[in-house]
Amino acid sequence: MAEDMKTLEENFRQKNKSCFILGASGETGKVLLKEIVTKQIFSKITLIGRRKLTFEDKGSENLVQEVVDFEKLDDYAAAFQGHDVGFCCLGTTKAKAGTEGFVRVDHDYVLKSAELAKAGGCSHFTLESSKGADKNSGFLYLKVKGQVEADIEELGFDRYSVFRPAVLLVDRQESRPAEWLARKFLAPLSLVFPTALSIPVTTVVRAMVVNVLMEGEKKVEILENKDIFNLGKLAEKTEK
Repeated sequence: MAEDMKTLEENFRQKNKSCFILGASGETGKVLLKEIVTKQIFSKITLIGRRKLTFEDKGSENLVQEVVDFEKLDDYAAAFQGHDVGFCCLGTTKAKAGTEGFVRVDHDYVLKSAELAKAGGCSHFTLESSKGADKNSGFLYLKVKGQVEADIEELGFDRYSVFRPAVLLVDRQESRPAEWLARKFLAPLSLVFPTALSIPVTTVVRAMVVNVLMEGEKKVEILENKDIFNLGKLAEKTEK
């Protein structure tokens, strides 16, 4: 299987594809960026965000960074042009941005970005969503996640991959007390029931990358937590 993965990487690399990442400053986004830079599977990587990021490692020197105003995304359509693959890890929380701010970021910004990506030629859009996402949910967070999933599907990408991870096991830089307590409880539980309530962010990222490399035939695919775990572990086995 390790040889199969290496072959997939090399075959994909030869296709000279480009990608963009939305939310590269977030916990999932920055791990995803590191994984992609390390594997060198894209000929061009563009980071689209509200501010320019700084990096210490030399591997990130050739990244293209597009600074945009998410309130005026139509003015930055050029930033979304010419990419084969799009990764969206953009998101906030109600506690941090308020109800209106949360909806604006997790739905409006994400959807508008997807629209511009589609218009710009992106054929494969990968969205980081959430376990339990449902546009008919009575919980705002899950409802918004489900609604944006559905709205992006309507855009008709050649391939659309939705990742629905459970609680991410990651040491966040920002303070989220409730999440910190959840991770302390879920970390040991995940050793016994690895796909029940949580998942390491590194596993999610590796699953995203493997999913792109495999170039599946499904036009729309929704990967639940267990699917993500299995796909991510497949990648981890090949690295040992």
